[in-house]
Amino acid sequence: MKNLLGLGLLLTVFLTTSNLTAQKFSGLDKSPADIASFPTSYKESDKAVRVIYGRPQLKGRDLETLAPTGKVWRTGANEAAEITFYKDVNFGGESVKAGTYALFTIPGADEWTIILNKNLNQWGAYSYDNAADVVRVSGKVSKGSESLEAFSVAFKEVDGGAHLIMGWDTTRVAVPVTM
Repeated sequence: MKNLLGLGLLLTVFLTTSNLTAQKFSGLDKSPADIASFPTSYKESDKAVRVIYGRPQLKGRDLETLAPTGKVWRTGANEAAEITFYKDVNFGGESVKAGTYALFTIPGADEWTIILNKNLNQWGAYSYDNAADVVRVSGKVSKGSESLEAFSVAFKEVDGGAHLIMGWDTTRVAVPVTM
């Protein structure tokens, strides 16, 4: 009888445990999240700035369709991109306190407006509120020799800091960040 009760208990535990582990997971995101930080070396743990963003793909579409000129864009895909400054910085000529901000942009032909906004956890730019803007700065547009299929963010070290570089297709936009 003890063996039968033990077997019944074991069977019950097995059946309830297997139901718990049968969780379905979604497939890979079509626009996966990525992180860019400065300093860029993974060996350097004392970061000054980090950007978390989604990486949309062109997939035969043009940049103007995905990030329309003159309209507020989430700066990537899915949730609005977020930028964290671990120290007070000068961002594109404006003083910015350490903290985390939503990162929006307004694409233009010769320059983009880069916006730091204090409202976090926004999906896209649908609930964007310019009253929550911390700063707006300009980033010069240049053309790269290589076309990037996925929207990308990187940092390039310069004297006294870095340039935040955003690139997609052959468009490149740079904003100086001084620590």
